[in-house]
Amino acid sequence: MKILIATGIYPPDIGGPAQYTKGVEEAWRAQGHTVQVLSFGIERKLPTGIRHLYYFFRVLFSLPRADFVFSPDTFSAAIPAFFASKLFGKKIIIRTGGDFLWEWYVERTGDLALLRNFYQTRVPQFNLNLEKCFVVENYYAPPTRQNYSDILKNNRIEKVFVGGTRELKWKNIQRIKEAFSKLQEKGLPVSLELQTGSREQFLRGIESSYAVILASLGDISPNTILEAISYGKPFILTRETGLHEKLKDIGVWVDPEDVDDIAAKIEWLASDANYEIQSKKVEAFTFTHGWEDITKEILAIYESLKL
Repeated sequence: MKILIATGIYPPDIGGPAQYTKGVEEAWRAQGHTVQVLSFGIERKLPTGIRHLYYFFRVLFSLPRADFVFSPDTFSAAIPAFFASKLFGKKIIIRTGGDFLWEWYVERTGDLALLRNFYQTRVPQFNLNLEKCFVVENYYAPPTRQNYSDILKNNRIEKVFVGGTRELKWKNIQRIKEAFSKLQEKGLPVSLELQTGSREQFLRGIESSYAVILASLGDISPNTILEAISYGKPFILTRETGLHEKLKDIGVWVDPEDVDDIAAKIEWLASDANYEIQSKKVEAFTFTHGWEDITKEILAIYESLKL
């Protein structure tokens, strides 16, 4: 089968769509499929609108050689790819790993609306055809179990929580910082570290951290938490996430609108006894979902759309 992947970013770019593209590309190639990845080049320097039009024509010229289009992006690459696919009568599968409309609204208005409330309280609901909506579990890596005794020894002195990569409003960083400030004023040896370097630096940050925290206003399937689990790291996660059902027994959950609740959960996990409890829970979590599984599920969706 010939598959065209339409994406705005691709490694060494940092971000979920970049890693997702690389993962499915390699898995499909290993299965014998022909894969073409169409990522942004000069488009990055173009203004919105012109960028979409330019990418639209790039997709258009690549479509005759493709059976279907897959896009791990919901706006920059997916919109022009969608219209190009319609012109050629090709099927397109779009992965919505986040919600661009909600993220755009929060960033531009500063209104910290929860994702689950957004469509009921801020804009009219969209009429979605549920027969064309499917759920594919995110990538769960096999556990990376190593001995971090020296790291943990150092973290008993200064307990560093890694808190993601981007200071976006919907990531709720200001409330998280406020929670840490309250605890530091009480003399608790905790600190927040925001990783802004390469993916390798980000993973090293998780590896050497005490724990991971993500208290965003909404996160469908945050890769940061899945990577924390693969390193056996305890984590604090927003209850506004699609991962709650899967991870409800191993995570520490917070109300992202309540600074006091965030602070209380950080303080709770900073206890050595509680940390050991959570570490054992994470270590006992053995669910995996590899790229081979994901790509086969996407192909099954494509086959169902052909019927």
